[in-house]
Amino acid sequence: MAFAALFALPSGAAAGKVVEKATSGLKDTLKTNVRLQAGVKKTGKVKVTITIKAPRKASKKLRRTRVKVRLGGTMSVTWSPRSNTALYGRTIRVKPNRPTKVTMRLNAYGRKVVSDCGTPTLKVTARYRMRSRPEMLRSTRRLVPQKSLCAVPADVDLRKADKCDFIVAAGNSCLAPFPNDFYTRKDASSETGRRLALDPEATPQNEETVHIGVDVLNQSDGFSPGPLLTVRAPGMDNQVAFDKSGIVSIKEMDRTYEPSQPVVLIDAATGERQLIWAELDSNATSDATRNLIIRPGKNLENGHRYIVALRNLKDAEGKTLAAPAGFRLYRDSNRTSNKIVEGRRAHFESIFKDLAKAGIARKSLYLAWDFTVASTENLTGRMLSIRDRAFAELGDTNLTDGVVQGDAPDYTITHISDYGSDTSGDGAEDIRVVEGTFTVPCYLNQAGCPSGATFDLDADQKPIRMAGNTMQARFVCNIPRSAVYDDGGTWKVDQKARPSLYGHGLFGSIDEVTSRNIRQLGTENGVLVCGTDWIGMSEEDVAPTALNALLDLTKFPALPDRLQQGFLNFLYLGRLLIHPQGFAADPAFKFDGQSVIDTDDLFYYGNSQGGIAGGALTAVATDFTRSVLYVPGMNYSTLLTRSTDFTTYAQFLYPAYPTEVDRPAIFSLMQTMWDRGEPNGYANNMTSDPLPNTPAHKVLIEMAYGDHQVANVATEVEARTIGAPLRSPALDSDRFAPGLIEPFYGHDTLGDLAGPAADGNGYFVWDIGPKRMQEDPPGSGTMKEFGTDPAPLTNTNPDDSYGVDPHDTVIRSSPLIRKQIADFLKTNGKITNPCGSDPCYAASWKGMP
Repeated sequence: MAFAALFALPSGAAAGKVVEKATSGLKDTLKTNVRLQAGVKKTGKVKVTITIKAPRKASKKLRRTRVKVRLGGTMSVTWSPRSNTALYGRTIRVKPNRPTKVTMRLNAYGRKVVSDCGTPTLKVTARYRMRSRPEMLRSTRRLVPQKSLCAVPADVDLRKADKCDFIVAAGNSCLAPFPNDFYTRKDASSETGRRLALDPEATPQNEETVHIGVDVLNQSDGFSPGPLLTVRAPGMDNQVAFDKSGIVSIKEMDRTYEPSQPVVLIDAATGERQLIWAELDSNATSDATRNLIIRPGKNLENGHRYIVALRNLKDAEGKTLAAPAGFRLYRDSNRTSNKIVEGRRAHFESIFKDLAKAGIARKSLYLAWDFTVASTENLTGRMLSIRDRAFAELGDTNLTDGVVQGDAPDYTITHISDYGSDTSGDGAEDIRVVEGTFTVPCYLNQAGCPSGATFDLDADQKPIRMAGNTMQARFVCNIPRSAVYDDGGTWKVDQKARPSLYGHGLFGSIDEVTSRNIRQLGTENGVLVCGTDWIGMSEEDVAPTALNALLDLTKFPALPDRLQQGFLNFLYLGRLLIHPQGFAADPAFKFDGQSVIDTDDLFYYGNSQGGIAGGALTAVATDFTRSVLYVPGMNYSTLLTRSTDFTTYAQFLYPAYPTEVDRPAIFSLMQTMWDRGEPNGYANNMTSDPLPNTPAHKVLIEMAYGDHQVANVATEVEARTIGAPLRSPALDSDRFAPGLIEPFYGHDTLGDLAGPAADGNGYFVWDIGPKRMQEDPPGSGTMKEFGTDPAPLTNTNPDDSYGVDPHDTVIRSSPLIRKQIADFLKTNGKITNPCGSDPCYAASWKGMP
């Protein structure tokens, strides 16, 4: 009979528990000491002593013949209890009854385990044969852990880890990277399964040291579908470094899909890359406060989770940036004994796994994080709730059948301007202007829905209405002169005018309804235009609400909340226009006893802010299904710094929030709140995928090229998102900004308008030509500036040096666009092409000779 003993002896000794077992049928003995993890880590070796005993009574041959032994070893650790091969195997020959010492080397896995935090367990096996019978010895020993390996590195700052994400480099905003699911919590009651959980001290603070309030933000179950993604990457904070890194920019957006693209945004579930562009914040005054900003070229899907990956970033000298120390803890599997750090490790492992499936190597990462987009219910549910309740109060609960049911809203006529045969001034286009007020249920928390009022919400996050609370909204309606004729001193209806709602510009009022281009649209094309104030962002909201909100963004929800009430006001005004007992039954809208309103259909036309907010209104509209959005866009976090209008408001916001590195996150926070009051939160459901109890819609987008107020890039994102194909040729080839390689990338092309394309959505670009001096009027000898340069490709606005702002110039100068708008705003209307085979020109521009 033979006996065997196995001793695993890592270098460095210490007292500890040893567990050994021999499976041989012999009476084996095994004596070892527990060894230190530090010693094994230092040497990378394990010393083994094996003794195979043969009894004295055994044959001389058995006692002298060396036994062939195959040694192997595995290792497990607390964070990965499954054993994996950790030692290079060895085959030796052992003389019975003679202890034989063997040194075994750790393989790559073994070196990784003993160099990492945890308590490694070593298992060594010896396999051999005695008297033709297989034998195996095992030795299992738990190494004494090296506690220093579990310490958090000194360059990882966890002092604010309860409120700020520590994975970024020093010099970042507390919220960076943002948006980020670090700032959410699990919530089974939400549609996304998450809920924002921003710490009150994590948000930027103003000059009065007041942090942006989080109560309203933390009601959301995700972030904006058109997020401003931001983080600062020290070293990659200047244009040279950006270019050397090869990051996708607005100049060449197809680089989104390059296999090695350094900035990537993927859908976590599918791995599909999302169209994006990235840019450095050109508004920062130094590289030390300059953030990288990433923007989707098309809005993300509501309720989906996305992963951002930054990899192989370079500095200005072309050297690859080292990943931030906090992120390396996860990327490089540097485990610690810190519960805060380790509590997130499994989540990061899932991120790395998803990125690997998408072809993005873990070792290449500079930074990676994920975020969840808010659900459709979270973005639109409040607005749909007040809409459905308000119309149910009228007696209409089926808002998709196209049938007007129930009562008309109450209204009062306050003033009528009859122009009759006076064709001067407003009378040149209007035969009559009717003004008044109408009653709308008020869902804000103050009587009469004044500026500054907000929603109070119930347990389901639906606005609570104070008992009987209503507001008196103003209206103005233009009755076009072309709708009537003079029959011997009696004005009679010649042809009924189709009604269209009109949305005014930034912080304007219903006074814009009677502006000349609106009157021209009406009388040239037989359209009766009515408008009301875009409360929330109307003239009366500027001083008491908007400016105060810029000084303390905790007050910002007053804008989007009141904007939603404003949507309801427009919907009620629309119902008055098509209800048989509404305006059509009122003498103010009759001539010789006949109503001038064609109540068969309703339409919408909005200009500037009316084009912007009108997109959201369209998504929730029930009485109209066709909209024209003139110079629109969406996503104020993209628009603001690119608009000349913002220069005034920046004079309030920037001094109030002087820390430059915080500002991109500030815009992103604002967007998360703004989404419920602007089309960024509604665009995914604006056209072919309608919201509940809402019909589908068709939209025509009219863009003024080089717009100084509403950035073209924001219009492009909206067009891609809602499925409005671009009419081609959009521009002459020499009209693009220098450096722009792929203009209008990612847009579908509008098909032949002699076919089905005329019945869908469309996107037209109108050009007033390059900046130039031109005789005006011709033959007068007086030179006047015309045209505009292309807008900047940075996140800055065009200044006065760029030329004439085409924003209003196009609609004011071109009867062709007004005719096209009217052609679309008809029952069974069509997209028409007023531009022939050329790009669409306006303001005396006819293309290069």
